[in-house]
Amino acid sequence: MTLSAVGLCRTFTHSSGPVDVLRGVDLTISPGELVTLAGPSGSGKSALITLLCGFDQPTSGTVLIDGTPLSGPPSWDRCAVLPQSLGLAGELTLAENVALPLRLSGRAHEVHLVKALLAELGIDELADRYPAEVSFGQQQRAALARAVIAGPGVVLADEPTAHLDHASAPAVVAVLRRVADAGSAVLVATHHDDVHAAADRTLVLTEGRIAGP
Repeated sequence: MTLSAVGLCRTFTHSSGPVDVLRGVDLTISPGELVTLAGPSGSGKSALITLLCGFDQPTSGTVLIDGTPLSGPPSWDRCAVLPQSLGLAGELTLAENVALPLRLSGRAHEVHLVKALLAELGIDELADRYPAEVSFGQQQRAALARAVIAGPGVVLADEPTAHLDHASAPAVVAVLRRVADAGSAVLVATHHDDVHAAADRTLVLTEGRIAGP
């Protein structure tokens, strides 16, 4: 699936007045592409991710998936997201969290994929633990697994290596690259040099606008 944004603007209202976080963002991520989003903290990367996945609505402009305007959060097999807040269900084990998109899309018979993906990310031995029983970095890897398990058309990841140690990050980069190579359109907001190095191209968000190819 192709992810596009046309003239995307987002203005927040504060007591001191309006703040223009995004000022006319245009982008296109094609199937099979891994694209990274760079920019200083506070540049609007997270705000852009939340608009692209339908968690928030733009002040103006349009988000499209395969040419269809996005009016709210799509199904996880269409567009999946790894937010900074992770959003794992505390009452479910890591394996159950990862399997959730499969169950919601009628693919419960494919839960055998869960263990293999957790092993790829180095957390298969934690499959039966609950989020509160593992580190935040391990939770982050489980949340990435949940995002990609169903092979969604679009994957959006917000700082997926932010809480990982040096030894754990390469597995995350490899999974993101593999998912893109399998045909997903993947956009990753990151400060991590290794993620940028694995990308097909990098977009830079500065003062609410995109620079780059």
